[in-house]
Amino acid sequence: MTSAAPQAAGHGSHQPMSPPDEHDSPGVEIERKFLVGELPGDLGRYESDHIDQGYVAIGDDGVEVRLRRRGDRTLLTVKSGPGPVRVEEEMPIEERRFETLWPLTEGRRVIKTRYLVPLGSDLVVELDVYAGDLDGLLTAEIEFPSEQASAAFEPPGWLGPEITGDERYANQSLALRGPPPPSES
Repeated sequence: MTSAAPQAAGHGSHQPMSPPDEHDSPGVEIERKFLVGELPGDLGRYESDHIDQGYVAIGDDGVEVRLRRRGDRTLLTVKSGPGPVRVEEEMPIEERRFETLWPLTEGRRVIKTRYLVPLGSDLVVELDVYAGDLDGLLTAEIEFPSEQASAAFEPPGWLGPEITGDERYANQSLALRGPPPPSES
């Protein structure tokens, strides 16, 4: 990713967001996830999108089929279970298909605003501020171009404890069970 200044966007902006850089293996994501200790200052200056996400199916092994509306884009995603390296295939779908399938996600949904916060010259933090039943939960995910880059990453001070692979904080678990009680965090 080039080191351009972040685009200004207000809370709930409907500007299309640029996905993180592609990594070496298409269909595989290498990421780490953290709780957020404190929000970066002036969060409103970062590009953001409102996200409605619902789960059509979740396998016992964590494989999921989900629907997502991100700004004005509607997507169908198939993703393998939790971990630092996962298979993920995301496909755009027509609004009509999204609306037809959305009722199947009732009781398995997450609502959040995602902010893209540049970190250095080549990384972007996807900072999620949850709403609804998950109001107050703040998480951050960072995708890496390689496993070596992930292992070498030193998180900034505003990120809290690492929760990579912690199934309690997987969006599908949050959609089904809500946030872990504070004593378990």
